[in-house]
Amino acid sequence: MLSKEDNEVLTHVGPGTPMGDLMRQYWMPIYLSTDLEKPDNKPHRIKLLHENLIVFRNTSGEVGLLSEVCPHRGASLYWSRNEQDGLRCVYHGWKYDITGQCVDMPSEPAASNFKDKVHAGAYPCQERNGIVWTYMGPRKTPPPLPELEFNMLPPEHVVIRRDMQDSNWVQGLEGNIDSSHLSFLHTRLEATGNAEFYGEGPATRGLFYNDPAPKMEVTNTDAGVMYAAGRVEEPGKVYWRVTQFLMPFYGMFAPVSLEECPLQWWIPLDDNSVMKWDIRWNPSRPIREEEKKSLILEDPGGWVDWTADAKTHWQLKANADNEYLNEYDAQLDKRFSGIPSINLQDKAVLESMGHIVDRTIEHLGTSDAMIIRTRRRLINAAIALRDHGTVPPGVDDPQVYRRRTATAILDEGVDWQVGAGPYLEAFTDTPVLSAEAQQASLRVKQS
Repeated sequence: MLSKEDNEVLTHVGPGTPMGDLMRQYWMPIYLSTDLEKPDNKPHRIKLLHENLIVFRNTSGEVGLLSEVCPHRGASLYWSRNEQDGLRCVYHGWKYDITGQCVDMPSEPAASNFKDKVHAGAYPCQERNGIVWTYMGPRKTPPPLPELEFNMLPPEHVVIRRDMQDSNWVQGLEGNIDSSHLSFLHTRLEATGNAEFYGEGPATRGLFYNDPAPKMEVTNTDAGVMYAAGRVEEPGKVYWRVTQFLMPFYGMFAPVSLEECPLQWWIPLDDNSVMKWDIRWNPSRPIREEEKKSLILEDPGGWVDWTADAKTHWQLKANADNEYLNEYDAQLDKRFSGIPSINLQDKAVLESMGHIVDRTIEHLGTSDAMIIRTRRRLINAAIALRDHGTVPPGVDDPQVYRRRTATAILDEGVDWQVGAGPYLEAFTDTPVLSAEAQQASLRVKQS
């Protein structure tokens, strides 16, 4: 369990909070480039770390991220005209470029230099590989973007999805790094078949594990925390799933197949809502069209219509009111949860905890070792930044994000860091192995 004070440090992300200040040290991936496809697009509302913002693409194709509040009289820039490389407030015509500088003030005399003294709140943005990144921290010169592998590959190697969740950001992260729930929440009750999970996918989605109590081994890394969960696969064999947490909000669970590298992250809108991002990539070749539906499974029910409210963006129709489309009959004999997709299963249990879990009343077991270590890593980094100005891990060292995860069936007694080690580092000097070569390599290591 955590103390009340530690839980507040961990979960609160508003300006001036320890965790909010920690997150502002890092570049954050916040938007899809395709959602701002055309220059001079209609401005979009977006909320990040309790701040109400406007995101837009200007005439020159650059992305801007401004405070929603016009510095003149407080009108919303959501209603502004996106024209000639700036947002023009419809109230009095004041216009701001992507740096927040006021570049035109038609309501003032032509000879006035007042516009040169007015700035709207603004954050710098970069685009890479189809994603808009922003830096909300204090540095005039931001740190480098993290060298996450998907972000260094051609876009055709990557597939992306995201959806809104009505819970604190930590609950989502903890779900990603929690291996033991796979044996229950996502498991099928049939030894064969796909338990009628929604969407196309391999039969191994929602595995039926014979060993529901994994052996946990946890270690700190330069980028965060790593653990391996070992389950007895058969006599003399252990099935290892290696998972990574990367500061401050990235979770890399073990891949389902050798054809994919997985990553999720959680961008807090505020303390009660979070945007979950889900990415798969293949480092050695483009992802084929027929693979996309199995790598990023669709959810039944579809999406709500976007409105001016940022929290309607990428919001699924399946929710607590319709019980996440739960089918109790299916829960009896097909899948441990009656909820028809893995993503909705996670969403249901995470939102069922309430917006912020009271971690002072938890009872944690041995299978929670990764969660315990990750919480402490985050809290310690936030407090060190607050009290001593210590730069958090990874901010100035983008190479520490060159990480992958792995699954491997190894002989009992083989160190997982040795057996799975070759697959945990991205961007090695050796070419990426094909799936066949990786399988052959694992067989050699197990012999």
